Amino acid sequence: MSEVRTKAASTGIAGLDDILVGGLARGRVFLLEGSPGTGKTTIASQFLRDGAAAGERTLYITLSETEDELRASAASHGWSLEGIDIYELVPPENLLDEEQQQSLLYSSDLELGETTKRIFEVFQRVRPDRVVLDSLSEIRLLAQSSLRYRRQILALKHYFARQNATVLMLDDLTSEINDRTVHSVAHGVIMLEELARDYGAERRRLRIVKYRGRRFRGGFHDFTIETGGVEVYPRLVSAEHYAKFGREAVPTENAELNALLGGGVERGSSVLILGPAGTGKSLLALTFVEGAAARGEKAAMFVFDEELGLLKERAKGLGIDLEALVDRKVLVLEQVDAAEMTPGEFSERVRQCVEVHGARTVVIDSLNGFQAAMPEENALILHMHELLQFLNRQGATTFLTVAQHGLVGDMKSPVDVTYLADTVILLRYFEALGRVRRAVSVVKKRTGSHEDTIREFRIGKDGFTLGEPLVGFQGVLRGVPTLVDIQADLLTDADE
Repeated sequence: MSEVRTKAASTGIAGLDDILVGGLARGRVFLLEGSPGTGKTTIASQFLRDGAAAGERTLYITLSETEDELRASAASHGWSLEGIDIYELVPPENLLDEEQQQSLLYSSDLELGETTKRIFEVFQRVRPDRVVLDSLSEIRLLAQSSLRYRRQILALKHYFARQNATVLMLDDLTSEINDRTVHSVAHGVIMLEELARDYGAERRRLRIVKYRGRRFRGGFHDFTIETGGVEVYPRLVSAEHYAKFGREAVPTENAELNALLGGGVERGSSVLILGPAGTGKSLLALTFVEGAAARGEKAAMFVFDEELGLLKERAKGLGIDLEALVDRKVLVLEQVDAAEMTPGEFSERVRQCVEVHGARTVVIDSLNGFQAAMPEENALILHMHELLQFLNRQGATTFLTVAQHGLVGDMKSPVDVTYLADTVILLRYFEALGRVRRAVSVVKKRTGSHEDTIREFRIGKDGFTLGEPLVGFQGVLRGVPTLVDIQADLLTDADE
């Protein structure tokens, strides 16, 4: 037996092979189940196309779709099903000549045994290495009882096993009875699921229910159906990703900001920029992107809340040309629509920027938008924990922004990830001498010392301008300060 035949059979989907730790064991029967529209036929077609491309004989036995429907579906992805034998077991609608009648039969008029006999006949004729049987719902209807259905599935399994064929059986779960017969018979079970959200596109995910004798990647994994096939995004496990790097402090171009941060931000750490809307969280993050470009490093910025054109214009006000950074290929700038993207797909994009493009500074702006892609806050925390751990272990410095509810006074965050971040920068509005002003402070830094002062800052064409520590005020962080020193050193127009 050749090396190709001894290896696991690839599904033709890189992400799914990753989850299955190589693919499907050869000579075994697998179940692919999911409600109509979850992508079973597309995955099955990719499985057979991969085999045909490797020179294997492949067979698609369909009891529910016609060959024309299968070929039309493949054409919508830009595929050809050349090299795949397709055998129909569906009722014809028109009169057939004798030759057509040999490959088509009225499954609704036949007994189960006759249908099985025809399946075996076409298998003996093609002698395939890979088989797809679509779908078990038709066989379940013909069986009419759970006992007869189980016996028939066992008969199919033993027959295919003797022929050393790798078989993928599809089940559309249209039976009113939740029959788990095939779960116990199959060597492995892949479950597809589609979730309808209150707003935005549906979310698809899959889970390996069982896989005998193999340690697979458990849990749910997001996937999408794109033109060109199914894309699977394996759940990120940070412990699997380590890279060697130095944890030196990376300074910014702003000396006052460096002093506030205790010399800069350590490589391989995460920074949370927290504050109400409009305080300059995104622009502060941009200063770190500019600093990375100045050091000759690459950066990536994922924007959830703001239109990219507006962000580029605001950045120009700071003297930062984002368009030029993108053209120089030192910045990957992506607009993310939370209503259209799954969390798994987002993690995959971030991972590609770090592992493929070599980004060492990553900005996620903001977690408020990212939260919209998550069904539950608890899931957001776990998902973000793995993503931050992955980025830290890759030596990337991550900047997260969170917009708090409210402008002044008591403010709450829609999601609390302060315990996950290594450094927390707090931005605040405060009123003094008839003007609305902004204050910045570093309230947490795991990796070293930092200033414990609160400084006023302004955003202008020269970037961030920091004033002296606000020692003449009490209550700045609450947004309702009290002036205790009339000589308080505040920024004036001349400082801009």
